[in-house]
Amino acid sequence: MAKTGATSPAEGDGVAVGRQTPFEPEPAEGPSSFPPIAEYAFLSDCETNALVAPSGNVEWLCSPRPDGRSVFAAMLDRAAGGFRLAPTGVLVPAGRRYLPGTLVLETTWRARGGWIVVRDAMCVGPWYHQQRRSGTHQRPPTDYEAEHILLRTVKCIIGNVELSLDCEPVFDYGRTEARWEYSGQGYGEAIANGGEGDVQLRLLTDLRVGFEGRGAHARTTLAEGDRAYVALCWPRSQWSASEEYWAERAPPANADEAFERMERTSEFWRGWINQGVFPEHRWQSHLQRSALTLKGLTYAPTGALLAAATTSLPETPGGSRNYDYRFTWIRDATFMLWGLYSLGFEREANDFFYFVADVCHGENDELQIMYGVGGEKELPEEELDHLGGYEEAQPVRIGNAAATQRQHDVWGVVLDSVYLHTKSRDYLPERVWPLLKRAVECAIDNWSKPDQGIWEVRGPPRHFTSSKLMCWVACDRGARLAKLHGDRDLATAWRKAADEIHADICERGVDERGVFVQHYDTTALDASVLLMPLLRFLPPEDPRIRDTVLAIADELTVDELVLRYKVEETDDGFAGEEGTFTICSFWMVSALVEIGEVARARQLCEKLLSYASPLQLYAEEIDPRSGRHLGNFPQAFTHLALVNAVMHVIRAEAGGDATRFRPQGVSLL
Repeated sequence: MAKTGATSPAEGDGVAVGRQTPFEPEPAEGPSSFPPIAEYAFLSDCETNALVAPSGNVEWLCSPRPDGRSVFAAMLDRAAGGFRLAPTGVLVPAGRRYLPGTLVLETTWRARGGWIVVRDAMCVGPWYHQQRRSGTHQRPPTDYEAEHILLRTVKCIIGNVELSLDCEPVFDYGRTEARWEYSGQGYGEAIANGGEGDVQLRLLTDLRVGFEGRGAHARTTLAEGDRAYVALCWPRSQWSASEEYWAERAPPANADEAFERMERTSEFWRGWINQGVFPEHRWQSHLQRSALTLKGLTYAPTGALLAAATTSLPETPGGSRNYDYRFTWIRDATFMLWGLYSLGFEREANDFFYFVADVCHGENDELQIMYGVGGEKELPEEELDHLGGYEEAQPVRIGNAAATQRQHDVWGVVLDSVYLHTKSRDYLPERVWPLLKRAVECAIDNWSKPDQGIWEVRGPPRHFTSSKLMCWVACDRGARLAKLHGDRDLATAWRKAADEIHADICERGVDERGVFVQHYDTTALDASVLLMPLLRFLPPEDPRIRDTVLAIADELTVDELVLRYKVEETDDGFAGEEGTFTICSFWMVSALVEIGEVARARQLCEKLLSYASPLQLYAEEIDPRSGRHLGNFPQAFTHLALVNAVMHVIRAEAGGDATRFRPQGVSLL
């Protein structure tokens, strides 16, 4: 995944350089106060999202957008705010699950006196802007809309259980404590204010709330059959907290209404997942959970896809490889479109395609590798020194200066996205033709120059093979689209450029074994060249493709899981080591299928699926020794690669029918 280019090179992770296997964390002095990354649950209403720890504590929520200031950030510092609803004194639940087909979390608790069930969701309901525009939607609105409510319902199913509510927001990444005040006649309505620019929070509950410092607290005993609810609400922006706004989207007023809203949100997610096309296969639940996660990582007003929901979850325990992923990488576009089309979600694919088209529209603007979810081009990076970091991993960063890097793969990604979109409709939108021409010409002008590569290394620019590959993709897809557009002269010129790049890669991008390498001046391997068979650079049966895939499988893996590259062979500007990149391992599954190693691909896919979190989610990396997830969470790119890999194996098991489980004519290839 993309890295920032902001801080100084050679930042130490406190780990010796030069091992050929991932890090071995120093023994902990005691148990961590942070839950493992993989044990967080992910909630979303497609406009913002939250992460919930097994303890029932909401430890990450930003408003009013997913890249906005945090309200709860306990996952980055235990003092940075949380929102817990659980039995008093009980920290370990009896069980957790998503309601099937939804992003509604259900947690079952056993207390000494009885059992309760808590359900958490970010509410989605019917479109409610009947009298005025929402102010944020750029894509055509659907029939449903985020209600900007984090809803928590409780039911006691046996015995008697004392329930505790502790809501302690700390605004602006833990810098501003909340100021609470009652807003109704009783004890069930309260408002929390932060500093300038922070959105107001509104708490409604049928519990009796009191204030202690920055927190709103309540405690009550539930008997069998009793129900309760808590709703935390926020406006669309700091300027929309008006009586008119709250009246238009009133939160639930009692437990009956709260349980009805929860059921309505469940129905929304089940209705959405039913639009997809999923094979009858034992891995279907992984495909559905990945689809739901990708939908949850989408910012509905613009169609943008977040790379992940979080910032600064470390790729190395206690290390400095900590980045903000709450933005959209153009690199994700091809994989996003392929994943959505292959599962039948054409509307979401269409929205993301036009988001990409919008941000790439300016005639004189340089195409960036990443953008904000609203299309913002400037993403200034800042280090938050006041936050301790997840398990003391520092620095904590917001913003991402990688937006200013030059990477030559971006033009190929855009062209492949246009190509996929066009093939799905047999139609090339006229508005994207100028963008297409500009991207191909940029690829032609720059393909022979060095760059920072797909992994955004901080060492000197190199002639990275994968960057040349994507420039070839730009010219190859451009030639096909020019022919469809009726411009045969351009088609001929772009085909000639594609052939020139192809020949250069085949001559300079392989070692003496005939294996494709990381860049032209090394014999080091790099997992990014696994994209070659997937992008049809050469036929899968070509010996160079087969030998490359097998060389990476045998030499660039730890316990079969794939590294991006060996850190001792790559000047990436960092000291220290990193885990295996899960996206690269899923690429390996797809590549093994392509070269006919189906049994090996199935075995690796089964192993990767076994590493899923308890709720079938994935972070960016996996430590193959412990199975621990590392990096930001949940990671869109990993889930996209999972869909690609699983569908590759399923098709191979079904006899190789590549169109059986996807819309006719749509392919990543």
